[in-house]
Amino acid sequence: MLDNATPVDWRFAMKRAIRSSDGLRAALGLEKQMFSQGRPETAGSEPVRLSRTPEYAGTIQSESNFPTFVPLEFLSRIQPGDPSDPLLRQVMPIEAEDLEVDGYGGDPVGDLLVMPEVGVLHKYHGRVLLVSTGACGVHCRYCFRREFPYSDASVSGQSWDPFIRYLESNTDIQEVLLSGGDPLTLVDEKLQELVDALTPIRHVRRIRVHTRMPVVIPQRVTPSLIDLFASSRFATWFVIHANHPNELDADVLSRVGKLIDAGIPVLNQAVLLRGVNDSADILVDLCTRLVDHRIQPYYLHQLDRVRGASHFEVPIAEGLEIMKLLRQRLPGYAVPDYVIEQSGTTSKTPLV
Repeated sequence: MLDNATPVDWRFAMKRAIRSSDGLRAALGLEKQMFSQGRPETAGSEPVRLSRTPEYAGTIQSESNFPTFVPLEFLSRIQPGDPSDPLLRQVMPIEAEDLEVDGYGGDPVGDLLVMPEVGVLHKYHGRVLLVSTGACGVHCRYCFRREFPYSDASVSGQSWDPFIRYLESNTDIQEVLLSGGDPLTLVDEKLQELVDALTPIRHVRRIRVHTRMPVVIPQRVTPSLIDLFASSRFATWFVIHANHPNELDADVLSRVGKLIDAGIPVLNQAVLLRGVNDSADILVDLCTRLVDHRIQPYYLHQLDRVRGASHFEVPIAEGLEIMKLLRQRLPGYAVPDYVIEQSGTTSKTPLV
């Protein structure tokens, strides 16, 4: 593994992140080759099925639209020289992203259809999601918002006022989800401003923070961040995102443990990904590591069909077989719900 050197402030960690596939290859000893997972002859209407043993190929056009962004903290958990590393596969642009596959588009879950105000997604009863920023602590190549128009459809850099007015006029909303991008790429002062603005709205009782930052840049979990949420009047939940047990190193688990010690429950959601975690053994290891550290497995998502991510898709039938094995090998509280999100539905759809 690469040495992560001396821990740095999370903002500096963002600044020093690797921002190109060339830089990623160089850091991992792959600098003389270009990364791919094997190029199929045609795409057609079926998800692209790629080899489990990656091959090397040409440049990736999609990187210009969705650039590489990998913090050194996450990089340190990737095995140098191993193109099959499951963490590397999540962040390395590959040739298959440039293929057009039927059924894959720019807004696979219909977010833009449920936006009553800029940055406000009101999809499900009793809760509303705030697209607080377009910035993220890592660019995952399967991300369902990789083509989201953040410049026009997030509140980043704008006033919270339209969002607050929307909440005040919808008294059935009990829960606010902070999403993005990643809300923890906002500085504490900005987050405090938002919490203060929410505080007088009495029908809002819970805040749920959806974030990958504690996994990719764990030092973002600071005493001041914990105090910000733990001292608020809201019941606060964190939902982190780890797909593979190798993402959960000692620093990640220690920082997340501090949230839990402060009375903030932490859940984990994962995405079922070809070549990353598409086996019962890997997911058992992931779920066991989570519950051993008081983190509740929450969702295992079927891949959202965003353009450029078809090579990650695992067939639902295969996913169901994996889930059957998880239920046989894990206690019930350690088994995540296998779900798919579909545009126009009133909840996520369980896959059983």
